[in-house]
Amino acid sequence: MKESKSISIDVKYGPKLPSLSVSPSAEIEEGSSVTLSCSSDANPAANYTWYKEDGNLKPLSEDPQLVFSSIQSSDSGQYQCRAQNKLGMKESKSISIDVKYGPKLPSVSVSPSAEIEEGSSVTLSCSSDANPAANYTWYKEDGNLKPLSEDPQLVFSSIQSSDSGQYQCRAQNKLGMKESKSISIDVKYGPKLPSVSVSPSAEIEEGSSVTLTCSSDANPAANYTWYKEKQQLLQGTEGSYHFTSISSEDRGIYYCKSENQHGHIMSSSLSVDVQYGPKLPSVSVSPSAEIEEGSSVTLSCSSDANPAANYTWYKEDEDSPKASGQIFTITDFRSEHHRNYYCEAQNSRGRHDSTLHLTVGAGNSRIIMTIIRSTLVVLLLIYVILLNLWTRKKKALSSTTEAHDPVEIELDSCPEYKNVSDTAAQTEDTEEQEDLV
Repeated sequence: MKESKSISIDVKYGPKLPSLSVSPSAEIEEGSSVTLSCSSDANPAANYTWYKEDGNLKPLSEDPQLVFSSIQSSDSGQYQCRAQNKLGMKESKSISIDVKYGPKLPSVSVSPSAEIEEGSSVTLSCSSDANPAANYTWYKEDGNLKPLSEDPQLVFSSIQSSDSGQYQCRAQNKLGMKESKSISIDVKYGPKLPSVSVSPSAEIEEGSSVTLTCSSDANPAANYTWYKEKQQLLQGTEGSYHFTSISSEDRGIYYCKSENQHGHIMSSSLSVDVQYGPKLPSVSVSPSAEIEEGSSVTLSCSSDANPAANYTWYKEDEDSPKASGQIFTITDFRSEHHRNYYCEAQNSRGRHDSTLHLTVGAGNSRIIMTIIRSTLVVLLLIYVILLNLWTRKKKALSSTTEAHDPVEIELDSCPEYKNVSDTAAQTEDTEEQEDLV
């Protein structure tokens, strides 16, 4: 038996279903080198084309292998290999590439995006591209490292003015960590209770420079209005009210109103106590009608002063005080009290005095005039009596001289005549006394 030589039969056929593999087969990390391989039984040998199932029909490679020298997160997806020869074409099943990577820069947002009012609900959101998914932590940039939340969202159910500030989100997984840029939260709110002060804070003296200051926490910044009692003084963005030279009329109770578009509030009261020396004293006398001698007279003195004045009474041309206090009483008014009286008001800031003139009233004048008339009548009677006596005596002397001149008589030798002469003289004296009476 003899065998023939071999004859070769080469059956041509199109590609069989391609098989795919990935290397490394473990977890793929961003930046690593990755190779996808495709093989298909075909005769003649197949040509290979790689595609990514992302809708882009542009081939990635025409080699049996698709090589990523530094694979990126964007390379994640479904890949397919196509094997083709002149007898046919076959597409492989898809192979999934899942590239693991740390978080990308987180993006943050705030809702509502419009103006944030105190008391409203506000949500901060943080998101970051990461594989595996990132965990999130919220912080406020105030030096406090304590996390506010470990969720992708930071929720304020009723946000407060104290919540204003800069916030930051941190995204982290096992492959890395990224911090977001800061997001600013500006909470708008009405003015808080204003604080008021006066400068200088010590005693305020009339004529000095004084500044009232009002400040209130508000967003946006408040406008201020100053009031004295209920009278409006000044309105503006500055909270100061300035007295270049304060006067006693400026003392009183002051208030400040702080106001913006979200509300207004009044401050507590601020008392401004201006100290000044006594003003011109006001003096009065009681009774205000005619002052009669012997009556009681009350002098009163008052002066506007701060602190309250002390009062001293002086009499004209006398250095020593007559009395102290607002009231000076003269219990038994006499003519010697008919003078000027001075009231001096004095405190630590100065002194001032005022004059009061006291005069006797018409009732006293009538008494004086009566005394004067009575005195004149008495003087006139004395004059008449003296004149009458002088006239009688003159007549008596004349008649005596005429009767006795021619005859010289020795009265000592005639006792009888002496007795007669004595009797005549006694009679004459009696008549003069009767005339006098």
